[in-house]
Amino acid sequence: MITTAQSVAANAEEQREESFLSLIEEHKSMVYGLAWNSFQDAALAEEIAQDVFLELHKHLERLEGANHIKNWLRKVTVNRCIDHSRRRKLRPNLGLDDVPEPAAAAPDSDPLLEARLRRMVASLPEKLRTVVILRYQEDLSLEEIGAVLGLPAQTVKSRLQRSLEMLRAKLEPGALGRER
Repeated sequence: MITTAQSVAANAEEQREESFLSLIEEHKSMVYGLAWNSFQDAALAEEIAQDVFLELHKHLERLEGANHIKNWLRKVTVNRCIDHSRRRKLRPNLGLDDVPEPAAAAPDSDPLLEARLRRMVASLPEKLRTVVILRYQEDLSLEEIGAVLGLPAQTVKSRLQRSLEMLRAKLEPGALGRER
């Protein structure tokens, strides 16, 4: 026979699992998007996202509030991408043909220009690419990016400026056919 304590414990466990599943549903596009934009590889992005959510499950009781969870997920996702890139010494120059839906709704625009811009961002060095993705995909401030990457805001600002200079150089007249 089930005791009251066992029933309460089972109910509490069920509520924790439902809460965890709702967190996955709420944040899966952000986590997947960060991983996908780092590697342009759907299978790898799914693997990293699963790893991040398994880690979230282990640490969920230590995280306080929705903002803490969201920032923790961003930081862990970016760190997993960096770790994976270092392990494989991967510097992707892959196209971004099969882009998943972004975390935020984008206004109507030119799909050819968007595809070209995605390819150019993908060609940036890892550190610069990560800053661009966090700034323009996740719409984070310099301070928030610094917190995610463990860098001072001034370093984030200089990396962002450097990456924008590289992108502008690729867009200059005469550079149209020579994306790097």
